[in-house]
Amino acid sequence: QLQASGGGLAQAGGSLRLSCAASGRTVSSYAMGWFRQTPGKEREFVASLSASGSIIRYADSVKGRFTISRDNAKNTMDLQMGSLKPEDTAVYFCAARSSVVFYTTPNSYSYWGQGTLVTVSS
Repeated sequence: QLQASGGGLAQAGGSLRLSCAASGRTVSSYAMGWFRQTPGKEREFVASLSASGSIIRYADSVKGRFTISRDNAKNTMDLQMGSLKPEDTAVYFCAARSSVVFYTTPNSYSYWGQGTLVTVSS
């Protein structure tokens, strides 16, 4: 089970930190990632990292502004979001896949958190 938290309201240019806590299983051998979705649109890739955390990929839209990290000892994954823009407004989901290699497509992930809403005001 994955539990996402940390969403909320931020002003443009501000920052937020999302966290994803895993329970019921150890995710140290799982690739993990963050995705986001707005009404009427498909879920889109934000960032992902390999099981060890050594290989990371970002969507072009967030590169240089967001930082993904994980702590396998704590069974957690974070997304530090900075220089927020109104277009970052979305429900953010954390996901995990039983693979050491990460993927950037939502249907590659088997486990999902419930989502946390991020709203960025202009």
